[in-house]
This record gives sequence, structure tokens and C-alpha cells, in this order.
Amino acid sequence: MAASNSKTGKAKSYWLVKTEPSTYSIDDWEKEKDKTTFWDGVRNYQARNTLRDLMKLGDEVLVYHSNAEPPEIVGVAKVVREGYPDFTALDTNHPHYDPDSTSDNPRWFMVDLKLIKRFKKRLSLAQAKEINELSGMELLRKGSRLSVQPVKANEFQAILEYCS
Repeated sequence: MAASNSKTGKAKSYWLVKTEPSTYSIDDWEKEKDKTTFWDGVRNYQARNTLRDLMKLGDEVLVYHSNAEPPEIVGVAKVVREGYPDFTALDTNHPHYDPDSTSDNPRWFMVDLKLIKRFKKRLSLAQAKEINELSGMELLRKGSRLSVQPVKANEFQAILEYCS
């Protein structure tokens, strides 16, 4: 039986978001007010569509440090605000500025995420490849580079068990 999202009554979904720790790490996130942040700067249409259309209140999200040594899953967050226009795309002084995005026709979207748990025992990419339950995980698929990706419930549970 699938877990239900307490806010919507629908089945809860699970996701993974990538962040480069040199830009924004779990350490930075823990310093945020209420450990909540907006997940901005996603500039891939498939990932944008996930943020805009699929991530719902209460969905749980694995936090992955990419471009790190080693790359690893470091914690869990929860969606606390569903998709809305990424205002950094409109700010000409922001690194995520996009001249083709307007307030009337936003091109990019974001969600708000609240950090729920920082793993004491992290799961590296190499270790994840050794866990049978994760063999079909999007993160492990050759050529997969999406910064926001779906995670199956059994994969999410296997990661929680490993990191506990």
C-alpha cells in the first residue's frame, strides 16, 4: 500500500534533487530559517516540468551532493510549497537570470523544500550501485543527468534503511 500525502490524500511521491556542495550544501541548508529554502536555478525542461507539475505538498525528497568527492545522498527534505515561477530568472543581477522568462510568461519554476533529516551515514554513488533494490534507480542509469528526478517508494525506503 502506497503512503498517502496527508495534505492531498493522494499517494505520496518521492524525488531526488541534486546540488553542488560548493554552491549550496546541506550545511548551508541547515542555516536557513526553519531549514526551508526555495529550489531555484533548475534550467532543464524535464526537471522544470517535475517541479511545476508533479512535486506536491508532503512529497519526500532525497538530497544528493553532486560534483563532490564522493557524490552522495546526504539527507531528506519535504515539499512545503508546490511549483511557482522561479523569480531568479527575472533578476538581471542573478546568475540564474533568463532574458526569455517574463512575469507574464515564466519559463522556469521552483518549489520550496524543508530539510527534515541530515544523514549521519551517507550513501555514496558507489555504495548505491551495490544495493540490489536500487538497481533500477534513475540516479544510477547511465547518462542520467537530471537535477530533479523521481525515486520509487521501495528505493526511497532502501536508502532510508541504509542511512539509518
